[in-house]
Amino acid sequence: MSDPVYDSIATEYKTSKLIPFRKYIEAHTLMNLVGDLEGKSILDLACGEGIYARKFKLHGAREVTGVDLSSGMIELAWEEELIKSTGCHFVVGDARNLRVQKQFDLITGIYLLNYAQSREELVQFCKTIVHHLKPGGRFLGINDNPFNSPERYSSYEKYGFIKESPRNRQEGDYIRYTMYNPDRSFCSFDNYYLSPETYEEVFAETGLRYFSWHLPEVSPDQSSNPHWDHFMEYPPIIGMSAAV
Repeated sequence: MSDPVYDSIATEYKTSKLIPFRKYIEAHTLMNLVGDLEGKSILDLACGEGIYARKFKLHGAREVTGVDLSSGMIELAWEEELIKSTGCHFVVGDARNLRVQKQFDLITGIYLLNYAQSREELVQFCKTIVHHLKPGGRFLGINDNPFNSPERYSSYEKYGFIKESPRNRQEGDYIRYTMYNPDRSFCSFDNYYLSPETYEEVFAETGLRYFSWHLPEVSPDQSSNPHWDHFMEYPPIIGMSAAV
């Protein structure tokens, strides 16, 4: 079991984490959402090469397990762990049918749910989340923004990427990201469009309560930089939260 797309672009995708918006907007928004991690157990679904799993551990989490469908991404995660051990654990797994024999205080999905190609797949992801959350546990994610109009998709090149999709976007249509890395490498991969209403309905019916969308935030040291104005006015990504 693995993901051939991400296996083939694992190194380039890891390098894309150096694109500035990842640090100044993506990471800043995520860490504001997760808050105090001291002593928490965390399941990081779609962990990739483990950048956020390691960050969670370094910010006080007691236990972090990272899961990704791509064996290539998990190999990179373990390589980083060997270079500088944080105590994270990484495994190859499919978040649609994952069963880990424990529950967690917090589950994160940083670009997880936007891989659901249908309502049914989104239900599978959400059932996995509910199954692995302790009572009162939280889910937090960063997602492709379903409110983001396709008219804006080509306008993010100055931020290091572009988005593409069919002109008349429908449920389940692809949203192709192409990331242009600082080292001149690039990679492309597909997310999928589901409407905001589909997300909200599926969260409710699977038992994830208090669902909220969270607009991205720019880090304080960049707040007066006009470079980010377009990104923040038409955010291509969005945060989400829920609890059981």
